[in-house]
Amino acid sequence: MTDALMPAPDDTRDAPDEVAAVEPRVLTPHVALSRVTVLVNPLSGSVGPRAYGEVRDILAEYDCRSEVVELVGSTLNDQIAAALAEAPDVLFVLAGDGTARAVASRAGHDGPLIAPLPGGTMNMLPKSLYGTTDWKAALRDALENGAAQTVSGGVVEGEAFYCAGIFGSPALWAPAREAMRTGKLSLAWTYGRRALKRAFSGKIRVELDGGKVRRSEALVLISPMISRALDEPVGLEAAAMDPDDAAQAFRLAASALFSDWRQDPSVVTQAARRIRIRARSRIPAVLDGEPTLLPADTTVRFLPKAFRALAPMPPAAEDSV
Repeated sequence: MTDALMPAPDDTRDAPDEVAAVEPRVLTPHVALSRVTVLVNPLSGSVGPRAYGEVRDILAEYDCRSEVVELVGSTLNDQIAAALAEAPDVLFVLAGDGTARAVASRAGHDGPLIAPLPGGTMNMLPKSLYGTTDWKAALRDALENGAAQTVSGGVVEGEAFYCAGIFGSPALWAPAREAMRTGKLSLAWTYGRRALKRAFSGKIRVELDGGKVRRSEALVLISPMISRALDEPVGLEAAAMDPDDAAQAFRLAASALFSDWRQDPSVVTQAARRIRIRARSRIPAVLDGEPTLLPADTTVRFLPKAFRALAPMPPAAEDSV
């Protein structure tokens, strides 16, 4: 029998089953997320050049309109302004700590929900909201479990902070503390030696809500979101630290690293909404992990409704202090 006389093969008999459509992942029931924008800075901290594509791949799994914007240094401010003007339901920020704070500050309480993903170095705000340094896990958690959360904070010289501000020469201990927490002991020792050399250049004078002026070595202002001492957003927890000498300063630094530093006899705390800080020279400070220098006479104000975050209920507050 020739091939011409053989029956035609049944092309459908052994054909594979049609691939079923992949169901989109379920978005959070707590808030409508029909429009999602993500700002990505590939040059920041732990972000990297592949993050732009990885974000797009993740968002493709959800039933929402999404836009991913790769930030460019020369046009960064304009890109942030344009993203806020579009008023998406949520604006994710995968960038450094300073950029995340800037976006949250510009959004304010009346702007879109802000979700700062851990893409920086210290990541204080992202870890407080999501409890992880894995930005992919934080992104999914916010999309699937997030709700609108009002975040309080403070503002000084136009710079906002939402976790903690350290003012005075012991602010120089902040890099040592972070190096210690990440296991970089040699770097922590280097930072610690630097801090000790500069730790007693002068005290600061602190005035809480117009009360009595107190001279202190340092002042720490902690937001209600991460303070273990505040249950309600009634103000910033103000902790005045006043070590008498180098030995006591070293003990205080150690207690801040390894134990409940509020038990230290040289620490006095109370809630405050307006804090005036004065010194003979410019005041070193660290705002949410970012070092800065402030004028010799400066005032910090409490922001009870700084911005609205998209975060699980309640926020993780991993860095509670």
